[in-house]
Amino acid sequence: MKKLIGSITVLIALFGFQSMLFASGGGSSSKPLDGVHPIVLSHGILGFDDTKGLVNGLVKYWGGMDDYLRSEGAAVLTPGKTAMQGLDYRAREQRDQILYWMAANGYSKVHIIGHSQGGLDSRYMITNLGMKSKTSSLTSLNSVHRGTPVADIGLAVIPDWLEPTVAVVLNAFGKLVYSGGEQDIINMAKSLTTSSMAQFNATVPNASGVDYFSYGSYMTLADPIQHPIMFLTYPICWTGGVFNGQGGKNDGVVPYTSQKWGTWKGGPDYGIFTTGVDHLEATNLAYTGQTWYDVEGYYLKMAKNAKASQ
Repeated sequence: MKKLIGSITVLIALFGFQSMLFASGGGSSSKPLDGVHPIVLSHGILGFDDTKGLVNGLVKYWGGMDDYLRSEGAAVLTPGKTAMQGLDYRAREQRDQILYWMAANGYSKVHIIGHSQGGLDSRYMITNLGMKSKTSSLTSLNSVHRGTPVADIGLAVIPDWLEPTVAVVLNAFGKLVYSGGEQDIINMAKSLTTSSMAQFNATVPNASGVDYFSYGSYMTLADPIQHPIMFLTYPICWTGGVFNGQGGKNDGVVPYTSQKWGTWKGGPDYGIFTTGVDHLEATNLAYTGQTWYDVEGYYLKMAKNAKASQ
């Protein structure tokens, strides 16, 4: 009888242990981004801090990707910068916010994922503003590394004498939408031309010790259903890209060839009914991308790649 009771006690103990393992996922409760350096999501032109968003927080630049990466184990910052400004101005704004965040939380290094102009702001910040030692990697997403013909053409069609008037009107509109800020749309546009970016690339080299990766995408068709905004700019970018040697393939704003910098990692996967991924869908702006491709899988892939490099 004692042996029987002892055996039952052992079985109960083993069952209880197995139940604990099952309830805790068998020790599989770790998340894929546990241990990754904090991640900074750096927005492009007309962007904003997603902790605030636009329209009382209804419009999100990153379409929930910051919260998704947090749910996978990463600490994430979405610094807000002036929506329409040059690279030096925005890079300084971003640096100050990152340094404050790092100091407040005891972080020593960060990974940066920069979309569009955000990738350029970050390149400038790392090389010229003392952030080399605090940055583990920079992943650029649909960034304008070799300029965009949209900026070239946009500035070309505006006569020099009309630029001040256009600037006053658009800067005032920007201040209204973004609740202030020293908006400068002309300076922003000039910083993104093909000639300006050629000079930028010659004078802002990659920093040693920092890993540079790039991801990008393009539209396969100027489809007004999937791309209700970018289908309008796609032919402008296509025409200008073909004319200046960048090629016609583009995301509605940036030629595909202009998006490649450092180690090129490719783009997102999508089904046959998706007509590519445009410039706005690349960030899931206002949740516009998730209908057409696996945005969460794409961002997790970028973050895991950054983690593997640290």
